[in-house]
Amino acid sequence: MAHIVTEPCIKCRYTDCVTVCPVDCFHEDAEMLVIDPDVCIDCGACIPECPVQAIVTVDDCPETQKKFIQINAEKSKSLPTITEKKTPLAEGKS
Repeated sequence: MAHIVTEPCIKCRYTDCVTVCPVDCFHEDAEMLVIDPDVCIDCGACIPECPVQAIVTVDDCPETQKKFIQINAEKSKSLPTITEKKTPLAEGKS
């Protein structure tokens, strides 16, 4: 059961989650983070760190967010890994 980043991360991109990830499975583009499902160990440490509740398990993913399962899988293969906290795109959005 992999974890994924969903729509609330778009144009928000808090990075608190990347600092607790033990396997560096987060990747970033200009608007959001994604999780590499092949690297994620499903520890769940990232979920409570996201102030906008953008991270969910695949099993708990709402139907309206299912497209992000594929988005995370595809984008994570070509985007750079992020392991350090950065300034969010939308400060104070939480």
